Amino acid sequence: MASSSSSGLTFKLHPLVIVNISDHYTRVKSQMNHSSSATTTNDDNNNGAQPRVYGCVIGIQRGRTVEIFNSFELLYDPSTHSLDRAFLEKKQELYKKVFPHFYILGWYSTGSDAQESDMHIHKALMDINESPVYVLLNPSINPAQKDLPVTIFESELHVIEGIPQLIFVRSSYTIETVEAERISVDHVAHLKPSDGGSAATQLAAHLTGIHSAIKMLNSRIRVLHHYLVAMQKGEIPCENSLLRQVSSLLRRLPAIESEKFQDDFLMEYNDTLLIAYLAMFTNCARYNILSFLPDFVSF
Repeated sequence: MASSSSSGLTFKLHPLVIVNISDHYTRVKSQMNHSSSATTTNDDNNNGAQPRVYGCVIGIQRGRTVEIFNSFELLYDPSTHSLDRAFLEKKQELYKKVFPHFYILGWYSTGSDAQESDMHIHKALMDINESPVYVLLNPSINPAQKDLPVTIFESELHVIEGIPQLIFVRSSYTIETVEAERISVDHVAHLKPSDGGSAATQLAAHLTGIHSAIKMLNSRIRVLHHYLVAMQKGEIPCENSLLRQVSSLLRRLPAIESEKFQDDFLMEYNDTLLIAYLAMFTNCARYNILSFLPDFVSF
């Protein structure tokens, strides 16, 4: 495999593609012990419990710029190198109805590096795209690696020992995001625990972040209050520009002494207390059931 591509194409990869491939791999791996899937293989039995997944990447090509927006799964049997064409055409037709400007740019898979057997599915897609792109995601976790475990390959015709052959060559790429993707990625990064915690753990982390933000806001308000008191007492010189900024900030705050605010606040407060009481009752009932269960079983 050559070190780098010479096509001159510029690739832009959207985070949604990486999320889709990762989700596809995670689902297949979790189901691997229960049922076999036509989209997985054990990498010729060399990777043990590491499955491989396959799918198509779609997007737009404008001149020499290829932008990969989305992806969908493929039904591919690597043991026979057979691709479910009917499934592919159906998925392509459905995506065309929603995204009429998107085209199949290539395909994706998982693994540490491109393999010779990957050329079979690559050639199978050449009747759809004469120069398909290959996106490879490495699912192995390497804490020391700082770059994304994603590699993009192109295919080039090289003469090897007098025989023309298609080989995979690496291509550079950049991450391109839109506003919706940035919000989604930021939400996942901040709320999803890395240790696979429960929903309660996620809620605790979220509330801890809110508490820290409120604590920081309170400390800054105290500093500003002490500064204004010192200015009122004449301990420090008066700054009209600062007073105008404080006055403008205070005018933006909602009126919290109104009757509507008190009613809304008490309603939210009562709802919070009710949820806390229900959680406490549930824990007590669960504890009582578990404590009496051994006696009931022995009886």
